[in-house]
Amino acid sequence: MSAEFEGLTALVTGGGSGIGLATATLLAERGARVACLDLNPPGEPFLGLKADVTDDASVREAVTAAAERLGGLDILINNAGVGASGTVSDNPDEEWLRVLDVNVLGMVRVSRAALPYLRESRHAAIVNTCSIVATAGLPSRALYSASKGAVLSLTLAMAADHIQEGIRVNCVNPGTADTPWIGRLLAAAPDPEAERAALVQRQPMGRLVTPEEIAHAVAYLASPLASATTGASLAVDGGVQGLRLRPRT
Repeated sequence: MSAEFEGLTALVTGGGSGIGLATATLLAERGARVACLDLNPPGEPFLGLKADVTDDASVREAVTAAAERLGGLDILINNAGVGASGTVSDNPDEEWLRVLDVNVLGMVRVSRAALPYLRESRHAAIVNTCSIVATAGLPSRALYSASKGAVLSLTLAMAADHIQEGIRVNCVNPGTADTPWIGRLLAAAPDPEAERAALVQRQPMGRLVTPEEIAHAVAYLASPLASATTGASLAVDGGVQGLRLRPRT
């Protein structure tokens, strides 16, 4: 296993499950000391920090604790987020505000708290978890798409703002991944097996993306090996964004 993160520290939000936990695990395996910020944070080998990304005081306290206990911060993985289904007509204002608060302002709060520490790093990188819905129109994802479109634009703006400070900012755009959130969506569907089959059919590769595959993309963007990459979005979507295949027969 590569050890390009040896001596580096990382903070992963939403690190308690799914993509966040897979990313934290991979970074730790490659030598990083990792803190996981989550409403239900994991234990060893990680530094688990309970915090709510919608609460600025909670975020600042957790980020400060991570930096103090790890001895600084080199890498921030902004992964915490929530999903939403429906057309533009289906979600009330309260739901719009809640999802945007978590998915967009949550990244702002954590990044803002982490920046003073990242500025002191010899290798500073931020990786935001975006989504295929930021670049492709998918049905019944209006609110979620709006939040992730904002994340894509935020990534580019942050990359421009902080490049002179030596802080790289990139994002990954996962396709439909086999995560707990997708599991909950499928469980709530009238016919979960048919819904899963439809999601798989949409993937040119013929299967859902795994959290581990996304974690490897995140790790690359966070790594010193990607030292010339900033303001980039890396699709990990099984070909959804770029491929137009003939229907399967």
